[in-house]
Amino acid sequence: MEPLPVNEDTPDEQPLQTTVDLQGDGTGIARARHLAGQFLTQVQADHGLSVSQRAIDVTQLVVSELVTNVRKHAPGPALMHVRIIGDLVEIVVRDSAPVLPVARAADAGRVGQHGLEIVMMVAQDFEVQMEPAGKHITVRIALLDDPGGAVTGRRPQ
Repeated sequence: MEPLPVNEDTPDEQPLQTTVDLQGDGTGIARARHLAGQFLTQVQADHGLSVSQRAIDVTQLVVSELVTNVRKHAPGPALMHVRIIGDLVEIVVRDSAPVLPVARAADAGRVGQHGLEIVMMVAQDFEVQMEPAGKHITVRIALLDDPGGAVTGRRPQ
């Protein structure tokens, strides 16, 4: 699982981005998480982009949950794209499983299987789109902390 280089174009032309092939052994989840954090640190250093530590931590959490689900439920090829879109980091995971992920109802007695609920809770935006050979999941996370302290960068409603 090797990342493709960060796109060095200006944000007005194309987003800063990296793509990771998610094929590989069981170390792929940790590697994807590390590469996502490294990407945000690199664009912050190289391009002066403001990125909060919370944004890095939440991005790594989301990547970990999404890639874990791919490893468990999608046997075929998979890719992860991480890019900067305005004041958001966008994570797109494409896999070959032709089934929509479903957030399960809250159950304090259930051990595990809370990943999708966690992702939806911390994200600015979450969407799933079916494709001819699988699906892609897109998650967007605010790069800066909300002055009101909301975890997702949004004010509580």
